[in-house]
Amino acid sequence: MSAPQLVVHRDKELMAQATAARLITRIVDAQASRGSASVVLTGGRNGNGLLAALAQAPARDAIDWSRLDLWWGDERFLPEGDPDRNVTQAREALLDSVPLDPARVHAMPASDGPYGNDVEAAAAAYATELAAASRPEDHAQVPSFDVLMLGVGPDTHVASLFPELPGVRETERTVVAVHGAPKPPPVRISLTLPAIRAAHEVWLLAAGADKAEAAEIALSGAGEIQAPAAGAYGRARTLWLLDGDAASKLPRDLYPPAGA
Repeated sequence: MSAPQLVVHRDKELMAQATAARLITRIVDAQASRGSASVVLTGGRNGNGLLAALAQAPARDAIDWSRLDLWWGDERFLPEGDPDRNVTQAREALLDSVPLDPARVHAMPASDGPYGNDVEAAAAAYATELAAASRPEDHAQVPSFDVLMLGVGPDTHVASLFPELPGVRETERTVVAVHGAPKPPPVRISLTLPAIRAAHEVWLLAAGADKAEAAEIALSGAGEIQAPAAGAYGRARTLWLLDGDAASKLPRDLYPPAGA
């Protein structure tokens, strides 16, 4: 477990640009040392804002996109191409504009895919795909992702792990089906906390005044069942990336100001 480190930026635009630059550096470093890199993407306004900033970043061409594996932390269980699916939004924001290897883009199954509307089977299939990509030296039945990104919801949820729901209590499986999510759509697929904690680095993104209370709760020692964001951490590093509004309820001595 790594203790959280905080970086607070002036506004959400600067946060997205700075995080994009940080991600480029992390990917390039991983590719230089190991030949490839693996990243877990997140959806939502902050995740998509980051991808849009990455698409506009001049340094994006430093990445060898053909040697990058992309995974997802969660997905809305909707038909392929649905505009509410995280992968659809990611393609529009960035993925369709860079030369990725399609075999290394690991989207979660859609509700009209090979498993039909059986979300349990779809979740199990994604767990199998993750396990097949893991190596003996990895710390779980998932790859040791270089960076796993998570948006933080106003209720402290991360991925599709919501407070008090069964998914956040999972201790063995790496991927679960989610039923009855409190925000639509109610049926989803999500990585679990054990899978999240296998990552080298976990980055939690929070921007906007509606995220301030969630950040305060998650960083004040709350339990992960009541505040899933509190249970999301990386093996080597846990980084909270916030804008000023999201950090507005945190004690001033908790973080060093950045991104003036």
